[in-house]
Amino acid sequence: MTDTVVAHLSAEALCGGYRAAAEAAPRLAAVRSSIASLLNASATDIALTDNATRAWQAVFYALPFGPGDRILTCRAEYASNVIAFLQTAERTGARIEVVDDDETGQLDVEDLRRRMDERVRLIAITHVPTQGGLVNPAEEVGRVAEEAGVPFLLDACQSAGQLDLDVERLRCDALSAPGRKYLRGPRGTGFLYVRPRLRERLRPAVLDLHSAVWTGPDSYEIDKTARMFETWERGVAATLGLGAAVDYALSLGLGRIEERVCDLARRLRDDLRQVPGVQVHDQGARQCGIVTFAVGGMPSAEVHHRLTRLNVNTSVSLREYARYDLGARDLPDLVRASVHYYNTEEELRRLVEAVDGLPAGRPRGRSRDLPGNVLARGYSAPADKTIAEP
Repeated sequence: MTDTVVAHLSAEALCGGYRAAAEAAPRLAAVRSSIASLLNASATDIALTDNATRAWQAVFYALPFGPGDRILTCRAEYASNVIAFLQTAERTGARIEVVDDDETGQLDVEDLRRRMDERVRLIAITHVPTQGGLVNPAEEVGRVAEEAGVPFLLDACQSAGQLDLDVERLRCDALSAPGRKYLRGPRGTGFLYVRPRLRERLRPAVLDLHSAVWTGPDSYEIDKTARMFETWERGVAATLGLGAAVDYALSLGLGRIEERVCDLARRLRDDLRQVPGVQVHDQGARQCGIVTFAVGGMPSAEVHHRLTRLNVNTSVSLREYARYDLGARDLPDLVRASVHYYNTEEELRRLVEAVDGLPAGRPRGRSRDLPGNVLARGYSAPADKTIAEP
């Protein structure tokens, strides 16, 4: 991926952006085809964007809402999406309803079904939350949405690249995802899948000469494909890098990736639960590669800081990013560690030892000076480095 990006940037420097893009046109077109293969979709259903939020917003802000219309979402929903719901409710008089969780902590499909009526205009959920390893039952949600004829918008920001996604199986009308995170592509890339039956009902909030054609002094025509949600200007090098990252994931097989990631995460959860003072907070009947935990007596930001000093990179899932969920569970900010297929059992052991050696736990004589480095998911590293976190 990196070589692909650098090669195109070099071409732009040598011959200029227009010529470099023209020469790369066949490879640019292939990026949509690769993403379509990733999702079991058609290339005409794929739009390229500069991030996952922009992709999600492109569909959401094209949907019409009025007073009393209902938007159904989940407790695991991400802050950016909820803020968009709140803004739209404020503007239009639409209502936001949060579907209950079931006993496992995932979206309760039966509660969703009970809430369906003629005023429901959208079901929008996060597939995998930023604050835990939960995998929401998106296929079952898609079935409910399809039966009711209600659009289903799926945020796959954390699931694309670690789970085997099939839009036909998911029955979603739209799906948004970034190039970074589990796909290991460049920052500043994202993509959007939009089913034809939804595109026929929408008029994008933003149009330009790429997403529409100026047909006369007083007329224009919107593109019929998912390109209606794109704009002309883009980072060509980054887009080609996205294509390279997707092709690499396809070469490994998403089914194999999912199996490996979920197995490693299960082992990490089991091992962390054995550390005194550590609580793992992942929920759901089905779980994935994101592992969230707290260390008793120590704020998660401090845990993150201390682990960073030991060359163990984690991140912090802030309570303000997931108020419906972490607020309802009365949980503070959480430490997040995420595994990927290239991790080893030895790397997981080193991460657990780092947590076990924190002052809030009970050290067991293990060294605090760990070799190696736990790096961010999405970056390549030498073979002697440990990689565990986005």
